[in-house]
Amino acid sequence: MSIFKAYDVRGLYGDEIDGDVAYEVGRAFVRVLGGDNPRIGLGRDMRLTAPELAARYRDGMVAEGAAVLDGGMIATEMLYFLVGSRDLDGGLMCTASHNPKAYTGAKLVERGAIALSGDRGLQDIRRTIEAGLGDPPGGGSVEEVDIGEEFRAAALRFIDPAQVTPRRVVVDGSHGMAPQMVGPLLERLGIDLVRLNWTPSGDFPDRGPNPLLEENRRVIVESVKAEGAELGIAWDGDADRCFFIDDGGRFVDGDFLTTLLADSILRKRPGETILYDVRASRAVPDTVRARGGIPLINRVGHAFFKTRMRDEGGVFGGEVSGHYYFHDFYNADSGTIPALLILELLSVEGKTMAQLLEPYRSRYFISGEINSEVADQKAKMDELEAKYSDGEISHLDGVSVDYPDWHFNVRPSNTEPLLRLNLESLVSPQDMERRRDEVLEVIRS
Repeated sequence: MSIFKAYDVRGLYGDEIDGDVAYEVGRAFVRVLGGDNPRIGLGRDMRLTAPELAARYRDGMVAEGAAVLDGGMIATEMLYFLVGSRDLDGGLMCTASHNPKAYTGAKLVERGAIALSGDRGLQDIRRTIEAGLGDPPGGGSVEEVDIGEEFRAAALRFIDPAQVTPRRVVVDGSHGMAPQMVGPLLERLGIDLVRLNWTPSGDFPDRGPNPLLEENRRVIVESVKAEGAELGIAWDGDADRCFFIDDGGRFVDGDFLTTLLADSILRKRPGETILYDVRASRAVPDTVRARGGIPLINRVGHAFFKTRMRDEGGVFGGEVSGHYYFHDFYNADSGTIPALLILELLSVEGKTMAQLLEPYRSRYFISGEINSEVADQKAKMDELEAKYSDGEISHLDGVSVDYPDWHFNVRPSNTEPLLRLNLESLVSPQDMERRRDEVLEVIRS
């Protein structure tokens, strides 16, 4: 079954996932969690197919004896909050996240809102289904719960609301779950909101729900400029990721947003450990050390971040892709808390977003992630390792090569025949471009 991916269950509605498949996934999920009559949280996003499929996931879980707490139509991080705050045995979020309209799927977590992944849990569900489920024991139950206000109260505890000063902010909900999740909080803080794509709709009438794509950010960029806004914030479909546009209409790279969030958190929690991924700018560890924190490099992927934060500590973790994790939020990623922290930081500093970013943008020159189609990924990474053998080489995730004034990471895609390059120079934009092109020539030759 090809629907079991590295971090979730995902496929085309009808062709790969239908109600019957959802029912089987729900049953197998309960078996993999184990225990008698486990308590499981359930949520669904705004996709047109979500009501049907969430009901079938629920039927499958109930058939296996689970007590399901159904949160209804909520954002993914609200499902994580439901699982963590009620100490449930697991949770299932019916969502295809930022994927196009035709897709559906599920994100699955165990106790503590720790994600199942291809390495741990998801393949067990696949094997359980393929072995045959037999007759279900029955005995489950359903309780409908409303966690909206409880969730928002918990998110608000990450900041001092009295510190946040009014400002004009363009918000883009991607026709997803952000409006009902974070909208009431921003209104409560007195933010002057310019709303784009702010009505949840599985039709995605204007564009797809992935703001990481440049073409999907054009409207918010132009709106920030036209409105004279101090900030733009966009969320993906299930709203567990947020992306920022500065006051000049420039996209804020995930590396630098991680740096700002780490700075904000270390002011309140000095000496704490901060996790960052192998692709990130050195701005992150440099700033964490300068603020008295401990930087800890990590593999890419939410399952790896959440598990390591749980097992080894770490008050905050940030990924280049826009996932930001918080220890005091059940180690889960949130699209709400970063928005609140940045609004607080802008207020406390009395600076614009561009001014906060200038020290990083003027010193750290990053390529962003560049994908190349490669038939033999391992052979190409071996070739890179041989060519740059005079650098400091590590294999935490793909291959990373570090020099004093530049570095790069190349890692294979989990799902496609691609190599992903992230490179940084501490010399100049021109030096970054020269080294980027040199490494790409090896990858693509």
